[in-house]
Amino acid sequence: MESFLDLACAQARERVAEARRLVGDAALREQGLATPTPPSLAAALGGPGTAVIAELKRASPSAGHLAWLPDPLARARAYVDGGAAAVSVLTEPAHFRGTLADLAVVAAGTDAPTIRKDFLVDAYQVWEARAAGAAAVLLIVAALDDATLAGLLAEAGQAGLEALVEVHDVAEAERARTALAAAAPTTRPVVGVNARDLATLEVDPARFAACVAALPDGALAVAESGVAAPADVARVAAAGADAVLVGTHVVTAVDPAAEVRSLVAAGRGERGDDPGRATLERP
Repeated sequence: MESFLDLACAQARERVAEARRLVGDAALREQGLATPTPPSLAAALGGPGTAVIAELKRASPSAGHLAWLPDPLARARAYVDGGAAAVSVLTEPAHFRGTLADLAVVAAGTDAPTIRKDFLVDAYQVWEARAAGAAAVLLIVAALDDATLAGLLAEAGQAGLEALVEVHDVAEAERARTALAAAAPTTRPVVGVNARDLATLEVDPARFAACVAALPDGALAVAESGVAAPADVARVAAAGADAVLVGTHVVTAVDPAAEVRSLVAAGRGERGDDPGRATLERP
């Protein structure tokens, strides 16, 4: 049976083929190089405490519809007002209802670095991200063989982008270590541990702690999935997280700035109130 990851990557290849028919590689590269140099993700995450990456997504495969987001820039600005160090933007349309237009408007309208979160399988998508103003791209180790992972890391460097390299277990962390050592990025590598199993879509809260010691030396460690309250931030911070990536909890919040602010406070070891989540937008 085809896994969700296999399906998502196959759909990504179809989207790339269609986009390439409309805009060739050379033209896209020119567009990308003409965009302003983006801010550094690593620099934004490397400060004291555990930073917050707040995410924009309208839906997810596990939860279905989350939020309409008619004005993604307003939501992103609320995140930044709350202290988010970076904004992750879903651009995958079939399962997350995201678009490259969301990424472009957020990158142009905020000072925070933006991450293109999608299923990247082709160098073309790296240049799409640069042309949209992204600072970094998500590279999912489980979706890529070693050669493709190395190639996409190299392409990101050529495009002036950083990468959030995502792993799910110790074996993938070792693969990430090897690929990053070969790529020799000019900034601190950023490696995320996703607590969500991409086969079952279930979240294992202990996954970050189980993997963090295997991450590349000097990497900024990001805890992804399963962070839904200040207590979760405090838990992964104690395990060594330099940052957390939070999606559903903030995208469904009535007051996203206040919600992010409470997570940022937890990442700094401060006591903060948890405003709770909104449910009005959800079915």
